[in-house]
Amino acid sequence: MANLQRQIFRAFQKQFWQRSSLLESPPAIACFNGKLRFSSSERPKTGILMLNMGGPENLDEVHDFLLNLFLDKDLIQLPAQDRLAPLIAKRRTPKIQEQYHEIGGGSPIKKWTHLQGQGMVEILDRISPETAPHKHYIGFRYVNPLTEDALEQMEKDGVRRGIAFSQYPQYSCSTTGSSMNAIYKHYHKRGVVSQIAWSSIDRWPTHSALIKTHAQHIREELAKFPESVRDDVVILFSAHSLPQRSQDRGDPYTTEVAATVMAVMEELGQTHSYRLVWQSKVGPLKWLEPQTDQAIKALAERGQKNILLVPIAFTSDHIETLYELDLEYSKELGEKVGANIRRSGAPNGNPIFIEGLAQLVKSHLDSGLSCSAQNRLRCPNCTNVTCGRAKEFFKHQQRYITKSSEAKASSKTAEENAERVSGTV
Repeated sequence: MANLQRQIFRAFQKQFWQRSSLLESPPAIACFNGKLRFSSSERPKTGILMLNMGGPENLDEVHDFLLNLFLDKDLIQLPAQDRLAPLIAKRRTPKIQEQYHEIGGGSPIKKWTHLQGQGMVEILDRISPETAPHKHYIGFRYVNPLTEDALEQMEKDGVRRGIAFSQYPQYSCSTTGSSMNAIYKHYHKRGVVSQIAWSSIDRWPTHSALIKTHAQHIREELAKFPESVRDDVVILFSAHSLPQRSQDRGDPYTTEVAATVMAVMEELGQTHSYRLVWQSKVGPLKWLEPQTDQAIKALAERGQKNILLVPIAFTSDHIETLYELDLEYSKELGEKVGANIRRSGAPNGNPIFIEGLAQLVKSHLDSGLSCSAQNRLRCPNCTNVTCGRAKEFFKHQQRYITKSSEAKASSKTAEENAERVSGTV
């Protein structure tokens, strides 16, 4: 009887799949450019592409990193950029190499991103078995592994569901926007139809794990100040700056960074005075103010010399935290103005943060959305045509995600029906 039940179950299951053409003959689905792509009856394989600026792992990579950075028109707009960018990169390389030498010879951002990604997918395999197995990929904008290379690796691996996961919690056209534009441009030029249904996590400035991680690190660092001054410490939330003209175009970055700051202070119970300040200004143009070093000097002049710096827009340590905040500001500037300056840690390998990354991806997968509503909106004064096309690219992916969800629902229904039939024999 048991053998007969199994035979009936298999016959029913095979008949269903043949009828729906999902097993032996996958249905064709129209692609964005009019070509065909195919769905798959196989268990979903999900690739999470972790997007970030990146950093040179050694001193030999510094020049190419700078060259790619200064060539990126989404990040920096220069006159005669194709000719001027190589000159600037060559001129700045020795100075930047010295800075990387001071922090150990290279950026640790790849190490931290890999650790975060590996922890994230291990959790995802456990909490989201229906989208397993999961694999993380690193897609840096200006240094290996480049975003374009990661995309091709995902295609070779047979990924069917791809998530472009920005590791900038707060969206900016110059950071997350640049990475999303790179994905669109790669597929536009590729000439071969992708088999991946794409979606994006483009911003998460108030996600609970991000907020709790920063709050934990702030409390730990505040405890290192002498008890007599601990309550008087001024917290300076330091974020990478932007040219003022980016803000004037309607870039949401400053609003979203401020949202993170407010959420962290609420988590802390509004225990300390604080300000949002901006670091890493480059060039003669007007950038966001107040700058971090200016704020430190002004506070010290007023006698407020116990200061905690918080890298609020960074998910891992790199040159902006290890050199700029730790050496230039905390050590050198602190000694110059007679201030006691400490820095709270970046999220790095914090288990709360890594668990949060996994939960964020699972929530995104469960939503069935290709992108956020906010990602579909261009800045009011946007002049970048590619930006609009990239947003359309991710918006268009919704049809493939929907098709995939429908196929999975049909599969589940077939299995349930087959089990009911076998159970009646």
